Amino acid sequence: MNYVAQYLQEVIEIAGLLDRSAIERTADLLLELRERGGRLFLLGVGGGAGHASHAVCDFRKIAQIEAYSSSDNVSELTARVNDDGWESCYANWLRGCHLNNADMVFALSVGGGDAAKNISANLVRALEYACEVGATICGVVGRDGGYTAQVADACILVPVVNPSTITPHTESFQALVWHLLVSHPKLKAAEMKWESVQSAARA
Repeated sequence: MNYVAQYLQEVIEIAGLLDRSAIERTADLLLELRERGGRLFLLGVGGGAGHASHAVCDFRKIAQIEAYSSSDNVSELTARVNDDGWESCYANWLRGCHLNNADMVFALSVGGGDAAKNISANLVRALEYACEVGATICGVVGRDGGYTAQVADACILVPVVNPSTITPHTESFQALVWHLLVSHPKLKAAEMKWESVQSAARA
């Protein structure tokens, strides 16, 4: 089997192994968040930071949930890293946002954060702060889920089917899952562009 065939076969396998109940639980928590007027804060590092920015757009526009990404304001992020340090930058951003128990923190991370190994320490500190204030925590993570899986109210774990492709599969399925969530009948509050064009054409 060549690499393309193997990779796509792994995608099929992962899709079959995803925990449907964890996805539904996340959708329910997001619905409760919207109904109580809470805010959604998406956290990611590297590819997860890019995903967080895209997901903010979709949760705001399609699901009509007030959402923000910790890495979208480059000036603030780099100032916090420069002045306070990497580990505290996301937690201090959440403090500046006045995170409270009506809000949700949503992590998009391959490993989920590991303080002992100093991996995504800023994510760990942010989740610790979320726990302190009683915010809801959700995530889409890979490997064993790391710190995110330990503290989350709902955590969607992307199963490892090949140790050589953990990162690409996890980041690919993060996008799949949040698109599933914003298009879920429980959460979709506004039609997407091409779907609305198709509906108009059929009318």
